[in-house]
Parts: sequence; C-alpha cells; structure tokens
Amino acid sequence: MPVAALLTIAASPSFAEAADPAASILSKLNPVVITGTRIEQSSFSLPMSADVVEAGVIRDGRPLVNLSEALARVPGLVIQNRQNYAQDLQISSRGFGARSPFGIRGIRMVVDGIPVNNPDGQGQAANINLGSVKRIEVLRGPFSAIYGNAAGGVIQAFTEDGPAGTVLSGMLLGGSYGTSRGEIKLGGTLGGTAEVNGATNGTNKAIDGTPGPFNYMIDISRFQTQGYREHSAATRYQSSAKLVYKFSYDSTLTLVANNLYQGATQDPLGLSRAQVIADPRQADASATTFNTRKSIDNTQGGLVYEHKFSAAHTIKLIGYAGTRQILQFLAVPVGAQLPATSPGGVVDLDREFGGLGLRWTYRGSGQRPLNLTAGIEYDGSRERRKGFDNFAGLVLGVRGNLRRNENNIVTSFAQYIQGEWQFARAWSLSAGVRHTEVRFKSEDFFIRDGNPDDSGGITYRSVNPVVGLLYKATPLLNLYASTGTGFETPTFAELVYRPDGGSGLNFALRPSRSINVEAGFKWLLTDTTRINLAIFETHVTGEILPATNSGGRATFQNAADTRRRGVELSADSRFGPDLAVYASYTYLDATFQDSYTYRPTASPRIVTVGAGNFLPGVPRNIAYGELTWRRGLPGFSAALEAIYRDHIFANDTNTEAAKQYALANIRFAYSHQIGGWKLSEFVRADNITNTGYVGSVIINESNGRFYEPAPGRNYMVGVNASYAF
Repeated sequence: MPVAALLTIAASPSFAEAADPAASILSKLNPVVITGTRIEQSSFSLPMSADVVEAGVIRDGRPLVNLSEALARVPGLVIQNRQNYAQDLQISSRGFGARSPFGIRGIRMVVDGIPVNNPDGQGQAANINLGSVKRIEVLRGPFSAIYGNAAGGVIQAFTEDGPAGTVLSGMLLGGSYGTSRGEIKLGGTLGGTAEVNGATNGTNKAIDGTPGPFNYMIDISRFQTQGYREHSAATRYQSSAKLVYKFSYDSTLTLVANNLYQGATQDPLGLSRAQVIADPRQADASATTFNTRKSIDNTQGGLVYEHKFSAAHTIKLIGYAGTRQILQFLAVPVGAQLPATSPGGVVDLDREFGGLGLRWTYRGSGQRPLNLTAGIEYDGSRERRKGFDNFAGLVLGVRGNLRRNENNIVTSFAQYIQGEWQFARAWSLSAGVRHTEVRFKSEDFFIRDGNPDDSGGITYRSVNPVVGLLYKATPLLNLYASTGTGFETPTFAELVYRPDGGSGLNFALRPSRSINVEAGFKWLLTDTTRINLAIFETHVTGEILPATNSGGRATFQNAADTRRRGVELSADSRFGPDLAVYASYTYLDATFQDSYTYRPTASPRIVTVGAGNFLPGVPRNIAYGELTWRRGLPGFSAALEAIYRDHIFANDTNTEAAKQYALANIRFAYSHQIGGWKLSEFVRADNITNTGYVGSVIINESNGRFYEPAPGRNYMVGVNASYAF
C-alpha cells in the first residue's frame, strides 16, 4: 500500500538511549518497580511477576498509538489489536479479560497512581497517552489482588517529567492506509532556589544544579487513519499535562490532566469465516447499512500530594475527577428492536466519575528491614445511559425513538495493607490483605407496558489476602513462591437484565472468585543477562458467562469453574554497548472445569459447553523475540521483531477459531544532531512476509461474525526532533 508523505519536522521523545547505549546495563536488567508494593523496590527482590517497559522501548521507531506496540513483549499478556478504534484493544493477563467484547476488563489500569478503570472493572486502553509515558509496569499473579476488583493483572503507566531546562519536542509520521500522527511537546523546569549557603548565581537553578520547584510537561497529538478495512476510519486527538510543584524537598504537589477525543469513529464490525476468505478488508454489510460508528470524549484530571515526614514515613493523597461521553450507533436489526424490552440500537452515555485515596508508607532500615504500606481508596461513577432506535421511519443509522433511560451508579470503597520483611539474611516475606466493597444502583426512568421497572441495587464485598516468600539462593539468583485470592464483580452491562425476564438487576449474579499460586526464579546469569521464569495456576469459581440473548437483551450467569495454568519465561541480554536480545514465551492452558448451557439467540436452541473446552480468546502458546543493534549519537540503529501466536478459539463451544500465525517486523533509524536540534528519522515495515491472519476475535458473537482481520505488509516513516532552549 502507498506510504503517506512526510509533511514536516515536529518533535521527539528522548535521545538518552541513542546517546549512551551502554549506560546502566545492570539497572536496565534489574529495574526499580512501584506497582508490586507501592514502594520503590528492585523487581529482582520481589516474589512476583513484574515487568517494566522503559521509554527507550516504548518510543523506538513506534507510532505511539496502541499499547500493543510496546507490551507485546511482556509474557502473560495477550493484546489483540482489533484494527477497530471504535472498540479499542482487547487485553488479557493470564486469561483474565479475554472475554471482553469491548474495552478492557479483568485488568486494573493506572496512570500516575490514578485509576483508568471504572469501579465495576471496565476500562479503556486508549485513555493512556503513550506520547507522554516514560515507563509502563506490568504486574501479574497473586499480588494483583491488592489493586482490588477485576485485578487479574495490573498495567500502570508513569508519565514523564519535564527536563531540567526548556525543551520543545515531538514527532511526525506517515504510513500505509492513510495513517498519520503528529505530536508536539513542551517541557521544562522553572523557578529554582538559586541559593546555596546564602550564595546565588543569578539563574533559575541552585548552584549545585538542583532543579527548581516548578516542573511541567505538555503534550498534544493527532492521529488519523483510513483503516486497513473498509468503514474503519478514525481520527483521535489526545492532550495531556503534568505540572509538579515542590513546596520543599519533602512536599510535592502534582497536577495531571488528559483528554481523549474521537469523533464518529467508524466500526467495520466482525466478519464470518467465509467473509474473511472472500475479502479480509471488507466491512460487514450491516456496518455500512447502519453507518456503525462511535464518538468518545473523555476528560480527566487529578491531584497528587506527597509529603515525607522523615526518611521512613511518607503519605500520599490522591484525588481525581472526570467526565466521559459516548454516542454509539450499533448494527442492531430493526426487527430485533421491536420487542418492548429492547434497549434500541443507539447508546448515549454521559458519565461523571472521581475518587480519593490516602496512602501511608513506612520504609524500614537496618539488617532486617520492614516496609509497610496502608491505604484507603474510594472510587465512584454516575452515568446517565439512554438507548434509542437506530432508525427513524425508513432511514437507518440515525437516532430514533427513546428505548432506554436510566441512572447507573457504582462505587468502590477499599482498605488495604501490605508489607515486606527481610526476616533472615537470605529470606524475605511479602504479605498483604485488601477489603473491597462495590455497590451498584440503577434507577430506571423508562417504564412502559412490557418493559417493567428495572431499578435496583446490590452490594458485593470481598477480603483478599496474599502472601509471598523469596529466597536469595545466591547474590544473582532468587527463588520465590506466592499465593492469594482475587475476585471480579459483574459489570453494569452484565447486571442490568435478568435471564428469567423479570424486572430489576440480576441479583443472582455474583462475583467470580479466584485462588492464585505462582512460583519461579529470577536469575542474573551475568551482569548483562537476566532470565525470569514463572509457573502459575489459577482456579476461578463462578466464572461470569452468557445466559441468554433475546429481545435485544443479553444476560449473564455464574455458570462454570475454570482453571488457568501455565509458564512464563523471558530473557534479556546485552552484548556490549551495541547489541541486545530480548525473548519471551508464554504457555497457557485455560479450560472450563464444568459444563454449562446457555441460549445464544431468541430461538429456543440451547447450547452446551463441555467441560475441558478451552477458554476463548486465549492462545495456548505465545512467543516474542527482538534483536536490536544501535550505535551512539550520531549513529544508526536497527531492530528485528518476531511474534508467534497459537490459534485462538472464538466461542465457548470451540467450534470456531482463528488460526495460528507468525510475523516479522523490522525498523531502522538514524539519530544525529544539527545545531541545537536532535533528530531521529526512522522507517519500519510490519508483517514483512505479508502473512494473512486474524488479529482479534469477538467472543461468542451471536451473528457468527467472530473475526477481525489484520493488515498484510505495511510501512511507516517518521521523524523525531527536539530542541533545548
């Protein structure tokens, strides 16, 4: 396909990797993480699976549009790019979240300490602005439960601070299928103390080089694509700001704000197997008939105040608020909207959300240090949800008569404590417990003959302990084991209707609960090579599964127990200052332990899912490899990526599946400096073997349109630039 023209030079990420590729190799192999314990600690010394993806990987010749670009390397994660910006990515962690028909579920997502998920566990990966992210941490296994409801895993992003001076930076790229992205950033530091022992030097920094008290970073970007498939065009605007003010060396106030806007993003819908074979780039006819599309406007802001009372004691206060508006036109046939119980084919949602959190940390010292973290969190969301017919008379794809009108309120209140204690020279213990209470309330304002009052409320509570033990076999080899429990409440979409057709919320639906066990080792084989191995098993009782789909209403049930067990392996090695190799592999056996039945359509047909069937949306084998070569600044860099994914079942009965595939991607870059400008031009080619494959599946799609094909060979060229004032 043709490559879009490169229009101008904008600005860029960091050049630190190119400028000093050999620096801090050991620290890269043994990064400090926060997500596991909420205290900065070496990932090597924690009894949990925690991976870090740094800015150098996130921004190295990548378009910075989707989390799948950087997180495909993380073992245990499956990120399926739907090639559909109306529905967002599909992300699962050890099988949790794979069933989500849209957005993110089963994984807790956090940015700078502020949750991205709704209290019921639903979230959107697109809310994370990759252009301003400096690091992403991924936590899997038992300790994810400390983050609460739906924490099958945790993805936490940390945005970058402004540099010591003033820097203008950004990027511009163009690629196949009419894809382009432009970004501009401005960051810096103002108002230094300028005084050491009574002396000043007339600058905005202290004489010792300590940055001033006000730090800022502002990022604005625009992404546009015509899409690989018909009727899949999208335009996305993102902006973010981070302002940090230091009252003193011990007190810091951080303001973060971001906005995501996508107007009338086209939805090509899934395809049947026959449609994929005939033409993988087509959209289903109903997509154009009803002009399926989605508009999103999400704005969020938060304040984080941190105060250190001493070297041991710190408190952090977090508050945030935001709004989200969605207008979505679905391809629901007119006939399916005629029953009185149908919510229509247009979703109109106006949501307000916010929360507060208070955290205290204690960092011990001495030969047997004890670290403690305790906190309370409150998150709430209130939405006005309306549904309309997607037709007016004979005109389709427009807003028609009102069919649904309700207020939905969900809140979460939680308390947690966790700690780490090195009780012997070679042994350390990590443990924690979290109590969470999630309340749902619905107020139905659309009550008609045949459509009863669906108002109601329900509260779920759970106490989840976790414990882990780490043994330092040698200074370079740590062995560990951990276990804990977790839970996942239904979302509002799953609670709102009852399988028996009665009014009110589905009070019979309960949270699914899990028992998680993990063991493994972390081995610094040399000062340039690290190997991680994790073996895990998870038993889930009361898995939330489909019950019926009739009259435009989908209902759910706690139907079967499931088991997930597998192996995660990763190796990261540096060969001198120029060459690096990274590889990861995941084996996941995820199966139903019991049989269950459901009714997938309005017909009386009953479908039986047999015990032993594989969970849909989860490949059994995943492998990733990357070989990177780079020189300093100025210099060239090149990388080869390889990805393998096993076949993925698309339904619970395992009668439909997307076949396995292997891909290879390459990228080249040249970094150099012209005057005060630092420049890096890059070119990348994805799927260089032009493999035809399905990038994502829609689980249990009632019309049999399970498949979302991915692009063949495609290209991208771009430039990064930065200028320091």
